[in-house]
Parts: sequence; C-alpha cells; structure tokens
Amino acid sequence: MNNFFSNKKFGIVYNPIVKNSSEVLFALETLLNSKNLSYEKFTIDSMRAGVDFVFVIGGDGTLLKTARFYSKEFTPVFGINLGRLGFLSQSNECDLAKSIDKILNNKYKIEDRMMLVSNDGVLALNDFVIKGASASRTSRFYLSIDGKFVCDYLADGLIVSTPTGSTAYGLSAGGPVLSPSLNAISIIPICPHTLTARPLVIPSSEKITISTCDTCTSFIVVADGQDSFNVNSKIEIEKSKFSAKLALLDDNEFYSVIRNKLHWGVAPIGVQ
Repeated sequence: MNNFFSNKKFGIVYNPIVKNSSEVLFALETLLNSKNLSYEKFTIDSMRAGVDFVFVIGGDGTLLKTARFYSKEFTPVFGINLGRLGFLSQSNECDLAKSIDKILNNKYKIEDRMMLVSNDGVLALNDFVIKGASASRTSRFYLSIDGKFVCDYLADGLIVSTPTGSTAYGLSAGGPVLSPSLNAISIIPICPHTLTARPLVIPSSEKITISTCDTCTSFIVVADGQDSFNVNSKIEIEKSKFSAKLALLDDNEFYSVIRNKLHWGVAPIGVQ
C-alpha cells in the first residue's frame, strides 16, 4: 500500500436516495476497515472539509456536487457509479475492491478539471444552462465576449460548457466534444430558430456576458443541472480560479471512456 495514505483520512460521500448506495457504503467501509484506514462519511447534503481523499458513491450528479464542494479544499474525489452512464466515475459496485487496491497502490492520477463561475459566485464543473423565464416560448439572448458584442440568438436557451461538460447536455444539443485537457469554453444554442447559429469555442481566458432584451425582465440559470436561480437582465461567466480534482485510474483515459461509454466511432452492428 502507498505510504501516503497511512496517515491520511478518507472521506466517503454518498447519496442515500440512490439505489444500492447503502450496500456499497457498507462494502467500502468494510474494505477500509480491513486495511486499518481512517475515514469519515457524509451524505451529499452534509459534506465537511478536513479529509485528504474522497470516495463518492452515486451517479454523475452526486460526483459533480461533491467535486465542486471539495475544489475549494484542493481535495481529490473518486467516483463509484450507481447511476446510469457514470461518465465521470471510475469504478462501479462490481469492481470496488480492485479499484480501492489501485488507489492504495498509487495506480491513479489526479486531473485538474476547469470550472466556470458566474458573477454571483456560483460554480459549475459541467455547464451553465441559460433559459428564458417562459418555458413555452423561445427567447432572445445577446452574447458579448470580453465586452465586445458577438451576436444575438433566438433560441430555447444557451449552454456555456467546460470541456468536462462537453459530453453532457452540450453534446445532446449538437455541441463539440472537447478534450478535458483544453482550456476552452463552448457556447451552444439550444434549438435556435435560425439555420446560421452554430456552437462557438473560445479561450478560457475570455469573459462571457449573456443578456436579454429590454422586454424580458429575467431569465433562469441552472448550474450543472442542479443549482437553479433567476437572473435579472444579464449574467457574466468566466473561468473559475478553482478547479475540480478528479482521481482517475491509469487505465481509464478520456478516449477509452468516450469509446466505451458513448460508443464513439463504433460501427453499427452488421457493418464490416
């Protein structure tokens, strides 16, 4: 076992409403106890600082919330997937013992993943989704970058995404897949009412401002599909000074993940 962990404390964050979370929590505790390792456990709504490495039991949503919280503590997080796709997670219930051994034997790496922050201080690891206050109609959004007007969109909304989030809602809306090592931000219109609106990829050093027309008093912003808030007239989004620290197993690099979980580049069945 890596001596680094002998004097460290693990954290376990679990989502009690996710199916099988109690069983996986018990199995993980049993493994850590068998190796005489110190740990503390929290529900997703009771996380606290003071641990050195965090195991996250749940789906991608649980991992996103945990990663945002511990980014300010510079603490790495490791996902154990109990959800559907589990794109950010590195292990599952069946491979738990094997994955823990890899962690303890230093067969993993820590990736810093870029995050976004709004002018209200809200963090997003995947994306911000901006929509009009009325869900029954399209809205007009004005986009400026570094104080310079770019264009306006008549659309259901806009997605402002990190490279990590490019395989989430942005992908479904026709946005590009970006390698997580890139320092870039993608801006993707949702169902634009025009044939000329296309996704835009910009450097992460640039600040994005999105505003509405004079007759629209507010719009809705959702961070990582979880934190929803109303914004009056405009929102500013830029790269955060904090980054999420994801613990990744050595054999789970980005391109194998999109190939295995998204079936990227796999020929249809029957095609030779």
